[in-house]
Amino acid sequence: MDIKAEAEETEYERPAPIEVFASRSTLHGISHMFTYERMCIKRTLWIVFFLVSLGVLALVCVDRVQFYFQYPHVTKLDEVAAALIQFPAVTFCNLNSFRFSRVTRNDLYHAGELLALLNGRYEIRDTHMVEENVLQVLKERADFDNYKPRPFNMREFYDRTGHDIKDMLLACYYRGAECNAEDFTVVSTVRKCTLDPTV
Repeated sequence: MDIKAEAEETEYERPAPIEVFASRSTLHGISHMFTYERMCIKRTLWIVFFLVSLGVLALVCVDRVQFYFQYPHVTKLDEVAAALIQFPAVTFCNLNSFRFSRVTRNDLYHAGELLALLNGRYEIRDTHMVEENVLQVLKERADFDNYKPRPFNMREFYDRTGHDIKDMLLACYYRGAECNAEDFTVVSTVRKCTLDPTV
């Protein structure tokens, strides 16, 4: 009794032949490649077509992956001819957001730590990294003994110590005519970086 059950279990556990799988599969052409028939022209053609198709698929996939890693991009540009063009917006940026020559003792007292010139105890930071002539001026302005600070306004500080377009604009020509600093208006008053034209 037990021997029969074991024999039946081993029959069920044995996988079906490839021909049976191929006849039940929905993969196109596999039932023609794996049949019980001996090798014939029809079966050979199906195998050749299948391998060629598989090779073409692999080539296309490899080509698309290589194309993806080239990071292609498309730039679309529409050009419109206009009789009168507005003066373009221009951005002037200086990496130094303020001029050290315009910084006063009161500025150092209120914003010295913010400007990374002084530490929290009103002492000069990183003296070994400062040039000798700048260090001398900094020592004079950072002397707060018997100093009575005045009110401080950050906007006024940036307006006074920020870079002026008159100092930065060397030459400007638009449509054959010369332009100057008066043709620009400050947009970002905090950083004095972005400037828009008024013309």
